[in-house]
Amino acid sequence: MNNYELAVVINGKVETEVKEAALEKIKGYIERFGGNIGEIDDWGKRRLAYEINKVKEGYYYFIRFQSSSDAPAEIEKRIRIMEPVLRFLFKRLED
Repeated sequence: MNNYELAVVINGKVETEVKEAALEKIKGYIERFGGNIGEIDDWGKRRLAYEINKVKEGYYYFIRFQSSSDAPAEIEKRIRIMEPVLRFLFKRLED
């Protein structure tokens, strides 16, 4: 099992219900592919460094989890097509 951190930026213009549903969906994908979610760091709504699709603010989340090495690729395939997600990044953490 490897340790990973997933950084996700969700559109700042969406309703609270949509934001929470997107976060739950991402957590579901992690668990579906054998991941164990650890800490979820919620940074809240912040201004983006640059405008993305005419959006200037986003909700930042950092999710730490453990999974096998093939899980991030499977999770990425699903997150990539999620409408409210502006950007995401996987990072493998050193043990």
